[in-house]
Amino acid sequence: MSAEIDVDELEPLIESEGDSPAGSLVIVDIRSTRAFDRGHIPGSRNVPAPELRSRLEEVADADRIVTVCPHGISSQQAADLIASSTITADVTVESLRGGLAAWDGPMETAATDTGSADEGLHQGSADEGPRREPTDEGPRRTSPNGSDPEAPF
Repeated sequence: MSAEIDVDELEPLIESEGDSPAGSLVIVDIRSTRAFDRGHIPGSRNVPAPELRSRLEEVADADRIVTVCPHGISSQQAADLIASSTITADVTVESLRGGLAAWDGPMETAATDTGSADEGLHQGSADEGPRREPTDEGPRRTSPNGSDPEAPF
C-alpha cells in the first residue's frame, strides 16, 4: 500500500512549488473531468481513474506524485498503480489522506459558458478561494470492508 500525505503536509509543498524545479510535484486528481471542472486543488492535473494506466507517461516527469479523489479511497488505489509502474519507479507516490473532503485550501474551477462556478461550489473571497457548499449527492457508498465499490481498479 502506498504512503499517504495529510493536508497539512501537502499545503506547504504546493506553496513552495514555485521555488522548485518544474515537474517536481504533480497532483493527480483522478475524478471525472466534470467533477474536476467543478473544483480542484490549484495546479492539479486531471487524469480520470479509468484513463490512469494508459496516461502514466504524463506524470513520469515528477519527483513526487500525490493522488487525489473525493475521500482518499480510490486515490490510494491509484497511488498503488502508479507506484507499481516501471515508468515511475524512482518517484515518491502518495495519496491525499481523506481526499478532497479533508482539503480546506483554495480550489480552482474551470471556466463555464456563463463564467460562474457550477453547483456545489460557492466562490469565496480572493484570499479564501472557492468554498464548498453542501450538495445533494449524499454520502459516498463503501462496501463493508471500507473499499470503494465503484473503484475502477
